[in-house]
This record gives sequence, structure tokens and C-alpha cells, in this order.
Amino acid sequence: MSTELPLPAKTARRLKLWDSYRSYQYLAAGADYRAFELAPARGRVPGAALEWSEDVEVRARDFEERHLVVSAHDHLSLRPADPGDFAAYRRQGRESIPYEGIAHSGVDLFFDGGPAAVSMIRSHAPWDWDDAVSDLAMRQADLAHQRLVAPVRTLEDADRARAGDQVGVVLTLESASPIGNDIDRLDLLYGLGVRLLGLVYSESNQLGSGLADAGDTGLTLLGRRALRRMTDLGIIVDVSHSGDATALDAVRRSTAPVVITHAGSRALWPTPRMKPDDVIRACAGSGGFIGVEAAPHTTITARHPRHDLDSVMEHIERCIDLVGIDHVAFGPDTNFGDHTAWHRTFAPLFGKDDAHDGKAPELPPHEEVEYVRGCENPAEAVGNMIRWLFDRGYSEADVAKLAGGNVRRVAETVWGR
Repeated sequence: MSTELPLPAKTARRLKLWDSYRSYQYLAAGADYRAFELAPARGRVPGAALEWSEDVEVRARDFEERHLVVSAHDHLSLRPADPGDFAAYRRQGRESIPYEGIAHSGVDLFFDGGPAAVSMIRSHAPWDWDDAVSDLAMRQADLAHQRLVAPVRTLEDADRARAGDQVGVVLTLESASPIGNDIDRLDLLYGLGVRLLGLVYSESNQLGSGLADAGDTGLTLLGRRALRRMTDLGIIVDVSHSGDATALDAVRRSTAPVVITHAGSRALWPTPRMKPDDVIRACAGSGGFIGVEAAPHTTITARHPRHDLDSVMEHIERCIDLVGIDHVAFGPDTNFGDHTAWHRTFAPLFGKDDAHDGKAPELPPHEEVEYVRGCENPAEAVGNMIRWLFDRGYSEADVAKLAGGNVRRVAETVWGR
């Protein structure tokens, strides 16, 4: 970002609302909870910020002032500065929200994956029901003590937040695993504010198959019932981590749009984490979208073997070519802290260390990165995506679809107003 231009007006207004509040400051650190040294919410990697021409920067700032800007998937979580503290920090069950970074983001509405139900408060395994409920409730207790971030359950909430210079946050879970075999728990998640839910994470659950498993037979009977209940409640169905057959089955059986909030094109990078053309087409055909992610070592390409903004945007353009600009969005899947170290620590919990019987797909040569330049955290990822598009000559109307309009359309269909 150019340092010659003044602070964007939207950011300046939001910084006044933020007023330096830090998570859980209504309690006594060290007495009521253990205080960890946390990663900075801005500037964690010195010299990593991108700079754009003044023309691009001015156009992008003007655009952000006039349009709803949406991240379809991010983690608004401030990680410990020391990766060795990750597990202990999670077990405490108080994940700090990076308000300063959120204020600087330029994003109006985040779909927040939060702690992703792996806080391990009660259980040492991911997706425990009690842990998921604790994470969701604790997050809202903290939100209730500040003015910048507003929980969003309807589009009216989102519009109201933006009009008041607040940042809207939609609570989500990446997997329905915590419900076990109790469909009514979906109603409880809805009551706790969840408005988007992944059917399955990488390992299979009682609803269907995950992308890390070798076998995939589609939705189970319970999965079909869960899909209907989610539609009845008004919860958006996400298949980002579902197996391919399960994702296709979900689209076939759903009466509402089905989305991929954070993935990329397997045609560009042949890993199970990316989506094949038929799954991307199916979700688009349902009225849904694919949000393209930027978590380290995901949306790489043969042309851009070092993961950075250019490789992420190559996935976006590939998806646009495949399904049209009305069905693509931004889903960075970033957090505030050392994301690469987080993956190293928690990958074994999700079966990623031995997925597909330990037979990793053959990949083109690529570099390991400590961070994804241009998409290091939620404060910069979406903003840089917008600027990249303007720099490449995209029209304002097309950028508006990618940067929020397509997500809003799906939310209006599933939630109503």
C-alpha cells in the first residue's frame, strides 16, 4: 500500500470506534485468565506489505467507500507470538479477536471461521460439541464489550453495521461434526448465531465423507436430513472440505444454493484440498459460488510456484473462466499470526498427516513459504485482491461482484432479509 496517501476515510472512522479495546480487557489478565504474548494485528512480517500505484490505490479506496466488501471465509483470531504456545492457548478457550487489524481491513462483512472448534477446552480431539458451543458463546461475550464489530445474523444487520462504520461478522463452523447424530443441535447452532456451516471437514463424519478420506459415498441418511434442516433454518451449506462425491450429492439434493467458501481449482493445483471442475460447476449451477483461498501452500500454480497474491489470483481467474464472474468470491482463509506454524501444529488433528493412506499427490515443483505475500492476514488479503483486479483493468461492476455482491446474493436467497 502506498505510504504517500492519507489513511482511508473508512479506516479512520473505524479506528475511532475501536478505541483501543483488547479482547477480554473487562477481566483481570493473569488472574481471570492466562495472558499470552500475541502476534501483532498489523505488520507481523516487516516489509511484506504490497505497494500499488496511486491511481489503483485511489480507485480501490473509492470503491471500498461505496460498496459492501465481503470476505467469505477468514479466521478473526489473534494467534500467540510463540507457535509453541498454540496448544495451551487453545485449551484456555479465550481466543483473542484482533480488533485493530479488523479496523484496518477495509472489509465490511467477514464470515468468521473463528477458533474452528479446535480449542480443546474439554476434549483433546477437534469438533467437540461442548468446545464448539464454548467458542461461539465466548466470542460473543467479548464482542458484547466493544463497539467496532457487530454480530450479523441477517442482511439487515450487515447493512446496519456498515452504515454505522462497524464491521459485520457472521459466525460459522467449518464442519457439522459437533452435532453428532442429533439434528436438533443444528437449531441450537442457529440460535447461537451460526449462519453458514460446513457439512464435513477433512475427516469423514456422520453426515458424509471428507476430502482427506480415500472413500466417498456421498451424504449419509443423516446427512440428507441435516441438509434439509439447514435449509429450513436458513443456514448456508458449505462444502469446502467435503469429499467430491459428498459435495455433488449435497448440490443434487439441496433446494438452496451450495457454496465453497475457501478452496481453489484442482485443474491448476492437483491436491484434494482444491476442487475439481465438476464440483465448482455444480455449486455455481445451484446459485452458489466458490470463494478462493490463500492459506499457505493451498492455491499455488505451476506458473506461480511460490505462493503469493499472483498465484491466488490465477485461481480466481481460472474459476471465472470456468463458471462466470457471478459465481466467484474472495475466501482468503487467513488469520493474524504465523499461519504456516499453525498448520504444522494442528494438521495431525485433522488427519492431514496421513490423508489418502499417506499417498500424497504428485505436485509440480514449488517453494515452501513462511507466509503468503499479499495475503498474510485478513487486514490485507481482500484489499490486495481488489487492487490486483483494478491494476489488471477489471471494471468496477465486476469487482463489485467478486468483492461482495455474489456472497450477498446467496445470503439473501438463504436468509431472506
